[in-house]
Amino acid sequence: MALGPPKQRAVLGLLASRANDVVGVENIVDALWGSDVPQTAANGVHTYVGGLRRALEPGRGRRAAGAVLTSESGGYCLRLDPVDVDAALFARDLGDARRSRGEGDADATLRRYEQALSLWHGEAYSGVPGPFAAMERTRLRDLRLTAVEEWAADMLAVGRHAEVVTELTGAVSEEPLREKLRWLLILALCRSGRQAHALRLYEETRRLLSSELGIEPGADLRNLYQQILSGHPELRSPGGDPARVLVAGRASPLRVAPKPVQLPPLARGFVGRGRQLALLEQVLCEESARHGATTPVAVVDGPAGVGKSAFVLELAHRLIDRFPDGQLYVDLRGTGLQGTPVSAGDALGQLLGSLGVDASRIPAGLEARATLYRSLLHGQRMLVVIDDAPSADQLRPLIPRGSSCVLATSRQRFGGLAARDGAHLVTIGPLADEEAAQLLTGLSGGRLDGQAGATARLVALCGGLPLALRIVADGLAASPGVPLSALVEQYAAEHGRLDRLTVKDDAAASMRSVFEASYQALSADAARMFRHLGLHGGPFTVQAAATLADTDRETTRRLLALLVANHLLEEEPGHRYRFNSLIGVYAAECAQREPPARRQEALDRMVRLETAIPASRSASGDHAWREARAIAL
Repeated sequence: MALGPPKQRAVLGLLASRANDVVGVENIVDALWGSDVPQTAANGVHTYVGGLRRALEPGRGRRAAGAVLTSESGGYCLRLDPVDVDAALFARDLGDARRSRGEGDADATLRRYEQALSLWHGEAYSGVPGPFAAMERTRLRDLRLTAVEEWAADMLAVGRHAEVVTELTGAVSEEPLREKLRWLLILALCRSGRQAHALRLYEETRRLLSSELGIEPGADLRNLYQQILSGHPELRSPGGDPARVLVAGRASPLRVAPKPVQLPPLARGFVGRGRQLALLEQVLCEESARHGATTPVAVVDGPAGVGKSAFVLELAHRLIDRFPDGQLYVDLRGTGLQGTPVSAGDALGQLLGSLGVDASRIPAGLEARATLYRSLLHGQRMLVVIDDAPSADQLRPLIPRGSSCVLATSRQRFGGLAARDGAHLVTIGPLADEEAAQLLTGLSGGRLDGQAGATARLVALCGGLPLALRIVADGLAASPGVPLSALVEQYAAEHGRLDRLTVKDDAAASMRSVFEASYQALSADAARMFRHLGLHGGPFTVQAAATLADTDRETTRRLLALLVANHLLEEEPGHRYRFNSLIGVYAAECAQREPPARRQEALDRMVRLETAIPASRSASGDHAWREARAIAL
């Protein structure tokens, strides 16, 4: 039927949408022109109504009353059965389909959805002008696409994946930014055996959302992508599988791996480090906010027993809210104190399992595992904590790409990771005396309350190392019947001090064990230098070290730098070096591993140097020298 010019069709659309209701002339004017109303608008409405009457009732006399389009007080009414309006009929059939869906009759539900969708022939209100038509066009299109999603979800639930691909492809083309449609299409492709196409569609979706809206895909799409990569069993063809797809809130979603929440608990009594924590937190938050391709990485290094793990966990708990997709944790056991060190490949296997990858789907090779790991974490804001990393090469495969953040600890300084990968390196040293006293007092069960002198002496004997302070605090609290002065004297005796700073059956909580692990990681020439330095006790210059070890100055500088990098030695201004007090005790023990003749030769060389430059020793140095010489002899 020829209905006349566009605005005349717009009048019919408005009246049909409100069949049997009187629509006022002012409402018709608003629907046709909105805020841009011409002076002739009311006359225009009367003209359009007249044209519609001639089209709808061609046999009606000029002065006869209309039977279909009637004039009422202040407006017009289109009289017809509402089911003669296809939009109303679609809404009725869609309601029937949803009720049937709730009753669980899959076949009847699919028939009703298909009946409702069959009423569509192109776009509603196509070519019809005016704000009302535009609004209805959008509303009805959204309603149709929702019906397509619900129908597709039910088709997938009964295993008819291949049949929905064509319909969903067309719907995605029509509404490319509608993530739910893409989610369903990706699932349909995967279940149809077209995994590569499904993954390619996800990547296309990610690029589209990034370029058009500057956002990453939503959680449902990301989870589905991870499930495809990990070979999640519920992605297989259901064939009667009761698992349903979450679309309209009526069906249950595919199960996803639970969000990993793996951070160990915080250390009791953590003190200090406030400035370093605040600075690193600010740097990492600013970097992660850029949403770039570079993952923020921070590696905290320092000597054994200095509290690196406690520091990183304190920082991680501060950052949890900024990384809502979860926290992964893996201990690489680089020092070997907790068992055999974990390879990068085994660590990736552990991480992939934590991300829900079935063991049978975890690739065998390191590169393949790293690729899958990066793919699973792409677009995720995950906090990854890696403890006790032995080397930068061991750590690199565990760094994802993008929006996650990596915090790691090591006893070595990873200069290459900073230079090549932009990692932030933070070295933490022994606690300041005031902080060390606070930790010792707080954990000793009241034994040190009001005992400032004893506290200061114990702090000095522990070298400010939190592990040693915790061991001493536990010893004080566990011996309430032993006089405090007697306990302090026991720890003060240098000979056997490391024996007392030991926790039975726990190598990781014993000072000699943690120092030994660092020593065993040294190369042979660096370990020899360490033993020779233990003869002297320090502080010492490059010349003194070269004399003790009988090496040239260039080799000595290299070995001293290696010991500093492994935090077994501290460099002071003026190219002088010293041991932490406890590490110095351990170094003196290691010196005894040298054959007696070599120890004597080293001491004799040192005597000749000291004789040649007598003014280079301070009184305290003379005392340390005499003590070291007596031990060696």
